[in-house]
Amino acid sequence: MEISNLHTDLPALLLYNIDLSWPPQDAQDCLAAAHMLKGALTEVGHPIQEVCVHSADLQEALDGFSPDECLIFNWCEELPGIPRSASLVAQTLDQMGFTYTGASAEALTLSQDKRQVKARLRAQGIPTPRWQIFNTARSDGWDCFPAIVKPAFEHCSFGVTRDAVVQSPTELADRVLYVLDTFDQPALIEEFIDGREFHVAVLGNGKLHMLPPAEMDFSAFDNVKDRLCTFDSKFDPQSTSYNLIELHLPAFLTQDEQCLIEKTALSAYRAVDCRDYARMDLRLRDGVFYVLDVNPNADISPDTSLALAAGVIGLSYGQLGSLLINLAAQRNRPFLDWYHPKEERGLHK
Repeated sequence: MEISNLHTDLPALLLYNIDLSWPPQDAQDCLAAAHMLKGALTEVGHPIQEVCVHSADLQEALDGFSPDECLIFNWCEELPGIPRSASLVAQTLDQMGFTYTGASAEALTLSQDKRQVKARLRAQGIPTPRWQIFNTARSDGWDCFPAIVKPAFEHCSFGVTRDAVVQSPTELADRVLYVLDTFDQPALIEEFIDGREFHVAVLGNGKLHMLPPAEMDFSAFDNVKDRLCTFDSKFDPQSTSYNLIELHLPAFLTQDEQCLIEKTALSAYRAVDCRDYARMDLRLRDGVFYVLDVNPNADISPDTSLALAAGVIGLSYGQLGSLLINLAAQRNRPFLDWYHPKEERGLHK
């Protein structure tokens, strides 16, 4: 991947959110992550200013900033007080005329609904586990076990525990009822692909680049219920799964497997209209890579598989962020034309 011609002097606003209702430690962790990304981008040359969104009024947070003078590094996952509002963030940025990194409002809306994503994948011939949506506790007609039951509108494995893997109609009915009652949304039932799992990052627009695949190794677990990435395995350092699931990066794949996983990941990226970057979660069984999920605007914190995979090919954390800024800038040519020859411009508010 060509990184020598990155325009590292492009100014950007680092946009992120902290909800005042969060536990203090969560807010501190978010703030520390933002400072780390700002520092990495500043180190490679970008003039960066942080904008922390504390309320649902995004326009007020950005009041005084000019869309003609700075891009938005969109790290705002949702507007405080409005669950699942990532698409609303992008929609508001569009309305205000800002150029921003990552997925469009339309792609974020699509990705939030797992049933629509899976329907899009299936329509384009991309392998994805057999699935069905249930809006009531009745789960008649499902006969494929083991299966996994997830909330249809959540991300980051929210609502996924070891009990999400079910092995009988009775367990299935109980888990569907749990999802309906707890999350107040439909339950997505999938065939559980008990195989190797890979997290695959893709960068770019038009010409796409797959970063080295990362494998999540579940070999420490004998019980099928433990061979998955749960919410705790991602976010709870005290959990058994967090400590025993091993990350192999780059994953060991044969040349044929490498070609096939790249073809599948790039196809999924295009199918969901991802932009700039995304991470695909896939599982391999009987020579087929099944797409479990597509994650536009995936987490790029330094300890995530995406950032670590970028490091494998020689991209520093700051260079990775700079690449995303440059990809966004290319959607608005006046940005690059405006900035050359270089002028000394600050970020005004």
